[in-house]
Amino acid sequence: MEFISICFISFVFLFSLSMSLFFLGLNFLVYDLVYFFEWEIFSINSTMMVMVLIFDWISMLFMSFVLFISSLVIYYSKDYMSEDIFINRFIILVLLFVFSMMMMILSPNLISILLGWDGLGLVSYCLVIYYQNVKSYNAGMLTALSNRLGDVALLMSIAWMLNYGSWNFLFYIEFMKGDFQMSVVCMMAILAAMTKSAQIPFSSWLPAAMAAPTPVSALVHSSTLVTAGVYLLIRFSGLFMGTELGKFLLLISGLTMFMAGLGANFEFDLKKIIALSTLSQLGLMMSILAMGFYKLAFFHLLTHALFKALLFMCAGAIIHNMKNSQDIRDMGSLMIYMPLTISCLNIANLALCGFPFLAGFYSKDMILEMVLISQLNLFSVFLFFFSTGLTVSYSFRLFYYSFIMTMNQSAMNILNDKSFVMFKSMFGLLVFAIFGGSMLNWMLFPYAPMICLPLYLKLFTLTICVIGGLFGYLISNINFFSFNKSLNYYLFSFFSSSMWFMPALSTIGTTYYPLSFSFNLFKNLDQGWLEFFGIQQSFKLFMSVSSMVQFVQFNNLKIHLTLFVFWMIFLMLLLVMI
Repeated sequence: MEFISICFISFVFLFSLSMSLFFLGLNFLVYDLVYFFEWEIFSINSTMMVMVLIFDWISMLFMSFVLFISSLVIYYSKDYMSEDIFINRFIILVLLFVFSMMMMILSPNLISILLGWDGLGLVSYCLVIYYQNVKSYNAGMLTALSNRLGDVALLMSIAWMLNYGSWNFLFYIEFMKGDFQMSVVCMMAILAAMTKSAQIPFSSWLPAAMAAPTPVSALVHSSTLVTAGVYLLIRFSGLFMGTELGKFLLLISGLTMFMAGLGANFEFDLKKIIALSTLSQLGLMMSILAMGFYKLAFFHLLTHALFKALLFMCAGAIIHNMKNSQDIRDMGSLMIYMPLTISCLNIANLALCGFPFLAGFYSKDMILEMVLISQLNLFSVFLFFFSTGLTVSYSFRLFYYSFIMTMNQSAMNILNDKSFVMFKSMFGLLVFAIFGGSMLNWMLFPYAPMICLPLYLKLFTLTICVIGGLFGYLISNINFFSFNKSLNYYLFSFFSSSMWFMPALSTIGTTYYPLSFSFNLFKNLDQGWLEFFGIQQSFKLFMSVSSMVQFVQFNNLKIHLTLFVFWMIFLMLLLVMI
């Protein structure tokens, strides 16, 4: 009963807080309100320690969505983690995670942002290593150490902002826009956001973090940890709009989007496919943010959080029923056995593709049309549209493997849709995955932006999606071929599925050369030449001298007496001379 109570109490508290913040955020949006709360913690002479909180429509809406997803994830965990005897510890860790996220969202101050930021990193490490084995430990270390780079960048930005007399960066963004110090602070914030949102070259930790329990993946890799970087850059967006930093971010995020979309088409692990799709969508958010459309990036961030959390929940229900197998080649014809779960999965998948009038359509379609209407180079346009095609491709590949392909489980299986608790939490997200996009569109953009394009460009996005879907379905359909076509391009598929060798480069690639250099230094100097010419030679010299003295003193009485006589004669002569 204790476990039921902690789950239920957490769910009710977070859900009610989420709803109240949502309607409060709408009020702030309509009346364009921004509230700053300053809490003076202590004051010594003229020095004050003040905690500042910002309440505006961005922080309110984002916080309400985070709390909404967290409440449903905790309710979902009631069934998913029911076998775990340490369920209370798990729920408390998730609540700590949510608290850190709220701390980060509500802070206009770099110091308090760092508190939330570090809290996210620490608690995410605890959650990734929750299943205590070597794989989880390695994934947790990779996650924690990658995020530490971002923490260092934030600390450096705090040090650079020391010259302004305050760390409330929101006050200085417009006023000090062209200043060198502020651009350095912005550069550090971009580096921090790139590590937290897993952009190239820090992408390898995101698929590795799939070692965490699935409810954690639904929370962390949809609406919280990975979107913290995007949220930070939304706050800093005024500084890098139209600068070289913005162009650099556009290139990096575009390449991340392309790399993740390509990798997901060759992956067979269900959770890793969804993680790579998260990475692809993060690249999309970052790139549209780099172009200066922060409202669009925020819009896509909210809609993506809804359908991605639903995708992870459906994946968790499938893995739970498949005796903990995550390989999509073991699935097939799941529609017969798990109709509700697979229906939710497909709706979330279609929302991810940008199927008309689902949640993802409004944000993705507007983003791609803004890309077409903006003065953007051909390479960036190619990355945007090709990555969109790849997104639809891996979604339809997943649809084929789970929905159409013949069943690869044994005839005696336990596949069912009996988990009512899981379905209730999935259904809550399903409603928002269908209606959330249009609702947010009407709220954030009450006057529809006029995007005037010729018909062939208006239909270009839809055409790319259709071609991508057909390509993903046909490349997976083994009935057309005697074997899987991706095996023909083994080297290319190995290169793509290993995320352009990034996991290897960011682990053994960064440690091999320093470690081998230090080993050679230790072997050749500490235990080599320095040992030979230093300690060993000194030891030999002292041994030879002491053995000679010992020989003279103990073994030859005549030499000893003769030396004694010479010594006496020398003393007498000395006395005579004096």
